[in-house]
Amino acid sequence: MIPSSSTVENTDHLQRRIGLRSAVALNMLEMIGVGPFITLPLVITAAGYRLSVWAWLLGAAIAVADGLVWAELGAAFPRAGGSYAFLHEIYGPKKAGNWLSFLYVWQLSFSAPLSIASGCIGLASFLAWFWPGLTGSPLAWLPGLHYANFAAAGTCLLVTALLYRNLSSITRLAWVLFAGVMAALAGVIVSGFAGAAAHGGWHMPMAPAQSVAVALGGLAQATLITTYDYWGYYNICFLGGEVRRPEKTIPRAILLSVLFVSAFYVTMNLAALPAVRDAAGHVSNGVAHLQLVAEIARSAFGQWAGRLMAALIVWTAFASVFSLLLGYSRVPFAAARDGNYFSALAAVHPKHGIPHRSLVALGLVASAFCFFSLQQVITMLVITRILLQFLLQHVGVMWLRVQRPELERPFRIPLYPLPPLVAMGGFLFILANRSHAVGGLTVAAGIAVSGTLIYLVRAKRLRQWPFAG
Repeated sequence: MIPSSSTVENTDHLQRRIGLRSAVALNMLEMIGVGPFITLPLVITAAGYRLSVWAWLLGAAIAVADGLVWAELGAAFPRAGGSYAFLHEIYGPKKAGNWLSFLYVWQLSFSAPLSIASGCIGLASFLAWFWPGLTGSPLAWLPGLHYANFAAAGTCLLVTALLYRNLSSITRLAWVLFAGVMAALAGVIVSGFAGAAAHGGWHMPMAPAQSVAVALGGLAQATLITTYDYWGYYNICFLGGEVRRPEKTIPRAILLSVLFVSAFYVTMNLAALPAVRDAAGHVSNGVAHLQLVAEIARSAFGQWAGRLMAALIVWTAFASVFSLLLGYSRVPFAAARDGNYFSALAAVHPKHGIPHRSLVALGLVASAFCFFSLQQVITMLVITRILLQFLLQHVGVMWLRVQRPELERPFRIPLYPLPPLVAMGGFLFILANRSHAVGGLTVAAGIAVSGTLIYLVRAKRLRQWPFAG
């Protein structure tokens, strides 16, 4: 039975306070992080001027196909933890589901802090645009360590402190952050079209002729980038235990967030095209990416506009980290509450009604990861998440249809089974075409093996599957 919003809050249950508007905002906060502002020139460079828009559209198609899987599972199992609850139910709470759900939380203990840390590191690199001293190294014998790493770790701790309050305060703060995100997107779009109008109107830049093979290869690489930029449409599923009318709110929030964000991304790409003729010269480092986006605003309205745009992007990065940590903190809590993870993380704050220990644990781990480079923390994210989360859900939603046809499904995937098959094909395409794929697969395999060994030792002690009975 789903508790109503009037349920008395205690140490075991979360209140359902999140409505549709807040759900969409929380999804979009995670989706629109620093990613699109950094990767905009990368997408245009990889796909070319004329195919770059198609890369955003193909990324949106993969997001919709995968989002429909999340929508059916999220509406059927509206609980804290998202994928943890899905895998636990799909593969059997007293069978392999116990193992796979534990394995998912284990990998999340690495991938979630890494994802959060990547946003903090990106934010700190943007701050270096205002304070160049952040790029300096405090220790000559450790040149890889910069003051920006400390700024990133401090940002992570600050976000943790801001989230250490009741959910009503958090959703109000989320709306303030969301306003800044929308301002950043609007700034790029308005600046791009205004700059084009000042130089004779918008027109597609001339593009060199390419063979079909080269064009498709560039489109594939650009779609890989845009797919990563869309991730986050499922954030509301991690807060499933705190959503009002989840059977309707979760599917609508997922689809609306993909629709809105894809419209913003395509429009932003079109606005930037006339001003990004030299995009290939802006792909060497994160600071250059920021300068490219800020340069569009500066060239259109002046130096003040460039600095304002840079500040808005810093704001957007902060908002993305806020949403990431909020959603992921509910997963270890849900697993621990079920007795399938470390029990200390199952506590709910008696006053604020939040899983405070899980929140603080992820925040501290993420702050530690901030002392690695951005490339290091991003390397294993995509492959690990696809193999140990997304593909398991795609297979699982079809397996569940066969094994439990009587299960009440408030939302059913339209055109089933096409969407999960399309999503699987899209993600396998990404795995095959991603650079350094072997290294990422090795890391994912290491996480899977170590998590499985820990689970088996624990399961034998607790007489759980496969040692039950």
